[in-house]
Amino acid sequence: MFTATLEIASDHETMQPRILIADDQQDVLDALRLLLKGHGYSIETVNSPADLLALATRQEFDILLIDLNYARDTTSGREGLDVLSRLKEMEDPPPVVAMTGWATVGLAVETMQYGVSDFVEKPWTNTRLLEILQKQISLGRDRRETRRREAVEARARKEALLHQQEQEREIAEAKAIQEKLLPRDIPQMPGYEIASVWQSAQLVGGDYFDILPLDEKTFGLCIADVAGKGMPAALLMSNLQAAVRGLASAALAPDLLCSRLNSLIFRNTASDRFITFFYAQLDGPIGRLDYVNAGHNAPFVVHADGSHERLREGGTVLGVFDSRIYERGSAQLSAGDRVVLFTDGITEACSPADEEFGEARLLGVLKEHRGLSAEKLQSKILAVVAEFSGNHWQDDATLLVLAVGS
Repeated sequence: MFTATLEIASDHETMQPRILIADDQQDVLDALRLLLKGHGYSIETVNSPADLLALATRQEFDILLIDLNYARDTTSGREGLDVLSRLKEMEDPPPVVAMTGWATVGLAVETMQYGVSDFVEKPWTNTRLLEILQKQISLGRDRRETRRREAVEARARKEALLHQQEQEREIAEAKAIQEKLLPRDIPQMPGYEIASVWQSAQLVGGDYFDILPLDEKTFGLCIADVAGKGMPAALLMSNLQAAVRGLASAALAPDLLCSRLNSLIFRNTASDRFITFFYAQLDGPIGRLDYVNAGHNAPFVVHADGSHERLREGGTVLGVFDSRIYERGSAQLSAGDRVVLFTDGITEACSPADEEFGEARLLGVLKEHRGLSAEKLQSKILAVVAEFSGNHWQDDATLLVLAVGS
């Protein structure tokens, strides 16, 4: 900032000052031209108020040196005051130094009220006139530079506000689209209850979950989290959803589905994008859950007796390596068991003291409230996390709860 100030000051000092002189006496104009030209001024002269206003409107000057008395009225200064009134209407007028051979205190005060920067009496003293002009030119340039800088900043603020409003509109539209992509009506299977919730943060995110009836006895359950936030993550999430729904079937095992998904995502996404993904097939009649965990937060299975296990088997996240083989895991479910799938928006929610909720707290809530229905359990988890974080969600938070009936 200091360097920029010096550069502006230097420019002001080296630029040839432009002065417009208005007087109806040619000998005065000649004398002023001779004096000021020798001091480096670029000079324009006019001899009437009309010419003065016309030239001041068309060109830019550093200062105006104007006589207040013209041929029509040589003593009162009224013509000069009329000119000053017109100049004051200009958008960015230069400083004005008034001069007259008929100066009075009243006239001087009145000219100042019209915006005159300084006053010179005829006949003038060269040294005094030069001092006044130099001072007013410097002040005028500073004021003009300040006004221009303020105008630029005002335009920048306006453009930034418009850009922000446009971004907010786009984000709102994207969030609405994202909400429509997530399942609204949760399909149910006899002997089980399934509940889900998606708690949106301020930004568009990449959380995804789905419940897919594959045949009369098999459901597909999946949850995912795309790395990053914003529109790129939301777009990748929608592509993932389309791919899962296109590939999933009761005949395609979870490990094979993940391998195909990984290859597809690797070929169609940037190298810095990846997806954590969990997919399971529930065989309802026998209560078996076959699954693959591709780098996602390991879901909890909390049994009716309070013991628990984590669903960790699988492999790396989707989209980083071209060809991956995934290991299939399996869990046997019994009456009273609860399976909870979640994204890190749950466990990484922070308290006002910047402490994470964490998986240990989540497990504690699950064990304490394992007897609740799927709907009530997901509501309880969300309420506890919201209270812990002061209802400030830094990331999208998604829950999928499966309850095995008695």
